[in-house]
Amino acid sequence: EKHISIQRHLADLEKLADLKEDEKKPCPLCPEEKFRACYSHKLHRHLQNLHWKVSVEFEGYRMCICHLPCHPVKPNLVGDQALSKMGAHYHCIICSATITRRTDMIGHINRHVNKGETESRFITVPVPKASLEVLKESATDVRVLPNYSTPQKTDSYFNPKMKLNRQLIFCALAVLAQERKPIECLDAFGATGIMGLQWAKHLRSSVKVTINDCNENSVTMIQENCHLNKMKVKLNTKEEDNDEAMGDGEENTDTIEVTKMDANVIMHLRSFDFIHLDPFGTSVNYLDSAFRNVRNLGIVSLTSTDISSLYAKAQHVALRHYGCNIVRTEYYKELAARVVIAAVTRAAARCNKGIEVLLAVALEHFVLVVVRVLRGPSTADDSARKIRYLIHCQWCEERIFQKEGNMVEENPYQQLPCDCHGSMPGRTAVVLGPLWSGALFNTGFLRRMLFEAVQYGLDEVQPLLKTLVCEAECTTSKHFPTHSPCDENKQVAMWLFFFLYVLSMASVAFFCGSGKRKSNEVIRNAAKRQKSESSAEHPAFYYNIHRHSIKGMNMPKLNKFLNYLSEAGYRVSRTHFDPMGVRTNAPLAQFKTVLMKYSTPTYTGAQAEGPLHLTEDVQAAEQLQAAADGKAEDAKFLEDDKSGVAAASFTQDCPTHCVAD
Repeated sequence: EKHISIQRHLADLEKLADLKEDEKKPCPLCPEEKFRACYSHKLHRHLQNLHWKVSVEFEGYRMCICHLPCHPVKPNLVGDQALSKMGAHYHCIICSATITRRTDMIGHINRHVNKGETESRFITVPVPKASLEVLKESATDVRVLPNYSTPQKTDSYFNPKMKLNRQLIFCALAVLAQERKPIECLDAFGATGIMGLQWAKHLRSSVKVTINDCNENSVTMIQENCHLNKMKVKLNTKEEDNDEAMGDGEENTDTIEVTKMDANVIMHLRSFDFIHLDPFGTSVNYLDSAFRNVRNLGIVSLTSTDISSLYAKAQHVALRHYGCNIVRTEYYKELAARVVIAAVTRAAARCNKGIEVLLAVALEHFVLVVVRVLRGPSTADDSARKIRYLIHCQWCEERIFQKEGNMVEENPYQQLPCDCHGSMPGRTAVVLGPLWSGALFNTGFLRRMLFEAVQYGLDEVQPLLKTLVCEAECTTSKHFPTHSPCDENKQVAMWLFFFLYVLSMASVAFFCGSGKRKSNEVIRNAAKRQKSESSAEHPAFYYNIHRHSIKGMNMPKLNKFLNYLSEAGYRVSRTHFDPMGVRTNAPLAQFKTVLMKYSTPTYTGAQAEGPLHLTEDVQAAEQLQAAADGKAEDAKFLEDDKSGVAAASFTQDCPTHCVAD
């Protein structure tokens, strides 16, 4: 039975009091200590003003405030204080909860409505289908609850801002599906099932999709979304195994397996070729299970959304979860990606597996890492050696990975290219890490991802993939082929044939006795080129051009500055981590030198961009310095206290006289 405080009309509440003009009646919702029995006219005003006007309405019913001793009172409040402050409460019409404040009661009812729980214990109200929203992404429909964007208050979390993340993962899976078919892939945290549905709908028979979630309501919604997209569902839980399919799902014979387990349990029980981890927060709790049974040359992708700790806003949390000491730097996004990869490397090494980083993306809302698994203790050792400490100068933002070796240096800050540790007082640098020191991208894999994005019409992710390809190659070129990877293999074979042909012609010329020097030069140049290509490492980290700008100077445009650095002989590219970042192998001193050279003073606004022209005084000072260095033993300096002008006179061997103010 419903509580007496829940009524449809005020008259129903008055009937409980059985009002009569000649008799005193007590209030049915207040104890005698709070409100004594009174006549009908006074009791009517009391019920209307104190109970009915502050009620909460839902589905035609009013949940009036109740002062009866049915709400638990705090032990520190006794007597009249307890009755006046803690006795007032509301009874929920849907569940058995008692809420003290009216605003909290309204929020409590709204949460029931957002979860679809509108069926009361006292009234039969069907769940309104209209309250469920249908969203469409990449030709896939999903039905979500109205509060789908609040992960802590809903069972079907769906974030539209993660569309770019889902497309990147789909492209990586599509590349793996071209290498071997069919592949078993797992979405360990399904929620609405949007990601697994996109895999099955576009890749078809190339993949066997398994969507897992430990929440029963989420599993039910995943099944409904599979039926909405005309997919067959195979339900697999701990208690039962059964197959079910909707009648209108005969058009598509693809089957999606839906499981209700803990993510660690299913990854321990079964082996997969592709595993994606996207928990709410950090994913370090699931790395050991993911690398335990993943197949050789399989792919593990993980999305970390604990950006407060990874972006050095909560450094103690990063130390607790990842075992890394980090601070806020100008390259904090790449630092976060290297922190996650270091945790992945350690988890894989514990299972005697190594990794190859295929992709590392850090944007505003997430950090995405995609790695390929390589079995064997030797590959695990090679990957573990790439975890190093980083020495970071807090004064000039210079950074360098600590050298390998078992010897402990007395002052490791001397490894920095800058001289801040010697010229500035105190300790100017800190040791960060341990971090991943290897490459963050695989150029060939990224190019194949770009090809798959073009094939499936994923327009939103193509600009990011083009930026990643340029960043992986550390180049500013924007020309991307539109042919398939098979055509690339043909071009590689053609270049290999041409290279072998040149070597054969050089060997023939060598044995014939003619062109010996030329043949040796061809072989030597080819060996040097191959060695340089294999030893060319990806430049670690980047510099923000605004962070190192010169006060009072106008910087050149970013694209022009990239060309200036490239002309100076350095590798350079833009980076997706920072729109104003420059990834280069140039030291910070050379970076600032080139930036200073091509900057213009702010007061010469009409002057075109170009090299900074020296004034006459500066030129005279340079001539004086050059002459003083060349004829230091013959120079005689004179001082004039009145004019304050320093002059230098030289012997007859140097007739040039230089005077500087």
